[in-house]
This record gives sequence, structure tokens and C-alpha cells, in this order.
Amino acid sequence: MKRLGLWPGITLLEGLDEAVRLRRDNVAIVDGNSATGRSTCVTYGELDEHSRHVAAGLSRLGVRRGDVVAVQLPNWWQFAVLHLACLRIGAVINPLMPIFRERELTFMLELAETKVLVIPEEFRKFDHADLGRRLQEKLPTLKHLVVVGTSGPRSFERELLAAVADDATSSTWQPVGPDDVVQVLYTSGTTGEPKGVMHTSNTLFSNLLPYVNRMQLGRDDVILMSSPLAHQTGFMYGLMMPIYLGGRVVLQDVWEPTLAADLIEREKVTYTMASTPFLADLTEVGATRPEAFASLRLFHSAGATIPRALVRDATQRLGATIISGWGMTENGAAATTRPNDRAEKIFETDGCAMDGMELRIVDERGRPLPSGESGHLQVRGCSNFVGYLHRPQLYGTDESGWFTTGDIARIDEDGYLRITGRSKDVVIRGGENIPVVEIEGLLYRHPGVREVAIVGRVDPRLGERCAAYVVPRGATPPTLQELTAWLADAGVSKTYLPEFLRIVSELPKTPTGKIQKFQLRAMEAQLDS
Repeated sequence: MKRLGLWPGITLLEGLDEAVRLRRDNVAIVDGNSATGRSTCVTYGELDEHSRHVAAGLSRLGVRRGDVVAVQLPNWWQFAVLHLACLRIGAVINPLMPIFRERELTFMLELAETKVLVIPEEFRKFDHADLGRRLQEKLPTLKHLVVVGTSGPRSFERELLAAVADDATSSTWQPVGPDDVVQVLYTSGTTGEPKGVMHTSNTLFSNLLPYVNRMQLGRDDVILMSSPLAHQTGFMYGLMMPIYLGGRVVLQDVWEPTLAADLIEREKVTYTMASTPFLADLTEVGATRPEAFASLRLFHSAGATIPRALVRDATQRLGATIISGWGMTENGAAATTRPNDRAEKIFETDGCAMDGMELRIVDERGRPLPSGESGHLQVRGCSNFVGYLHRPQLYGTDESGWFTTGDIARIDEDGYLRITGRSKDVVIRGGENIPVVEIEGLLYRHPGVREVAIVGRVDPRLGERCAAYVVPRGATPPTLQELTAWLADAGVSKTYLPEFLRIVSELPKTPTGKIQKFQLRAMEAQLDS
């Protein structure tokens, strides 16, 4: 990749240095904290200074090169500061979705041997500080808990921001290099167990630079990021990309489409990237407030295949170019449409490969298929991740560098991709992967469940919702309320809970006993509710 010039050999700190040199007093981040009702503007000079103080604070807490710092924060300015601070001392950031609860966090923090966890005191009426204390009691490697939004002894300001960042302190730091792992981000796959995707600065920037060029983005662009910064979409395109450009990002911590429209109008937002439900919601607002979107040039819909009817409606109502695309936590936006593509490509495909990336379709035996035929999607190239944390056997990359994605797709004669299904057993709800196998495993433990299978139910707003097909044990079948309460008691995130229950006498199976979920999906598609 270096020989081909695809790995740029830079880190985000170099982008920050350039932005500070050219635009020190310009606003880098505008955030809105729904917990406090306050909005904060951070300039590039302040971003640089804050990150040095936080780096000193992390060092004082014993964080060293290669240690993991987990950040479970909403879209607040502190998130960006923490990542830059980690880069300064060679630490690895582990972004965690705010929806994760005790079950998920216990596994994730333990696997990464996380030394520091940064959380909000409270967010969306959930007591994160109390959960953090419980996690610290059971995880011996979790040495420190840092809380944003409190004035107590563990506060972000006292523990990190107030630390002294002088020359003597910074001389001990070991900043990351372009090939060091800088991010561990969990995703769920066919096993249902979260996998820690590892990225370096080179793998991340080898996607960002071609992406910036394709979208024709520059320092005068204003980016709205409503997708969580703890998601690859938010992290790469809402945290890293604005700093690299030296532009301005507007962060929204709780999705509310009317507020998003207000922010776009007030801040003159030109670009945003979010999952399909966000686009659907804004399209509804655009029907009555088209003037609010006068500045918006590009909306990249990511996270799940976008309904083509929605692309057409959004294009008309928002007056912006809608970008379709495909990507994964493992490789970022690996394929997108181009802003100047013909209408049929924008409306009917998921884009073509980014520079430095290759796509191909193979059959069950791994043999390449001709254009137009559906099969298993594989990808290789510069922005593919470098492995799963402590799970090398799951890497799924062959000797030639082809990574098996788990998606079913076809590629037309022009090289444009169309996702047609998924071979991996995952439901995508609002752009979030639901670890189906793990949820099924918990439901199997319920005394009223003999067999269970979860499939996705198509939803016009969220993409999919979970439907649980249950063969009951005994004469009285369990109710949906009983099953969701069972999962909640096990510490499962609310987002992962099934929303529909189908009681059946048996599940369709192959002769070998494997559940035929395609039949369940077909049954679900025929139901009205």
C-alpha cells in the first residue's frame, strides 16, 4: 500500500497542527449538550490546548503507549479532545455506543483490558455513572473512571482537563505512528459476539483522502454529524474528517429532525452523513421547510441500503445531492456514488469502489462471477482493517487480501454495486447491527422458550426491526413483554430487543436441522403487523 501511494503516512495530529497554523481562532466544533441545554464552541487553538492537557491527565492516570481508553460519550466536544489526546501519548481509543449496557460493556472492556473509561454522568435519563461504578467493581483492569457532567473528584475537568501539559510532561509521551493501531471499534457478526475491529491511521486516512476528493469537500464546508461519534460513520466523517479539512463540524447528540433542520439552517451546513432513518425524517421536514436546507449540498446515506423511492423524494425536497454507498466498520465507505453520477446510478445502486479499493462477487466456492450475477461480496484494498482484537481466527481475509463481507450483491458492467441481501445473520435497525445470535442465545434460556429464531422485518423508517419466532415450551406461550423483560434483566440494550413476537408450532429447517431463516423472512414480509 505504501509503494502504491495508497497509505498517506499521516496521523490526525498533523491535520490538527495544520489547522492550528492556518485557522487557530476559527471554530472547529459546535456541540449541543441535551443533558445541560448548553452549546459549546471550540476553536482549533482550544482543541489543540485541551488535547495536550487531557494527554497529560491520561499519562498521570498511568495510561501508556498501547493502552486502551474507552469513551462512551454522546456527540460532545470532549470526544474529539480525548481521541487527539490518545494520539499524543500512543494510546488506543475504544469508542462505545451510549446505548450499551452492563452485559455488552463488561465483555468489551474486559476483552480490551481497558484501563480508563470515560462516560457521561447521565444521558437520556440513564445513570451512566452508577453503571460505571458497577463495571469497575467487577473488572480489575479498569483502573479509572472519568465522568463528564459532574463536579466530583472523578470529573473530566479535574482528572484530565486541569492537568499540567508542560515540556517536561510531554517529553515522556510516545505519539502514534501511521501504522500503529489507533482505534478499536466493536461490531457484531455471524457469531453474535462483538468483534473489536482494529484500525491504524493509514487504514483510516487511506479512505478519508479519496472520500474528500470524491465529494469535493474543503475547509469551507460545514459538516453536521448526528450519527454517534462512537459509530464508524460519526468517528471517521464527523470527528476525523473535519479536523483534517480544517473545517467546522456541528454535533447533535440526540436525533430530532426539526432540531437538525434548525442546525442546518443556522450553521449553513453543506454536508452530512447519516443512516436511512435520518434521511427519511429530514425529507419529511423538507416537505414543509425547504428553505431550511438551502445550504445543504450533499447527504450521504449510510448504514443500510437506501430505498430508491426515498432517494428520489429526498433529492426533490432537500434540494441536495443524495449519496448512496456501502461500507463497514472494517473499511469505512468502501463504495459510494459520485455527486455527478447519472440519476439511475444514484437511484439504483450503492456506488462504485473508492480509489484504492476493489470489489468482486464470488460464488459459494470463491470463484469470481461475471457482472450482473449475484453472489458473495468481497473487498480488498487500502482501508481494510488490520484484524480483530484477540480474534485472529475471525479475520476472514485470504492470502490475496480479499475480505469476505457477508453481504450478497451484484456489480454491473460499469462497476457499480447493488447490495441484495446478507449472508451473515445480522439485523440492521436504524444503521445499528443487532447481534442476533447472542439475543437468541439469551431467549433460549427462558423457561417458556423451546426454540427461537430472530429475523428482520422491513421497516420504512428504521430499515429493519426484530421479529422473534418462538416455539413455546408448555401450554402457555410467553408474551413479548415477558421476553423483553427477560432480556432487559440480562443487561441487553433496549435497541436490541425484539419488537414483534410470532408464536409458531415449529421452525422451518433443513434435513440437517438448520433453521431456514429465508422462509421466516418471507413469512414476515407477508404479515401486516
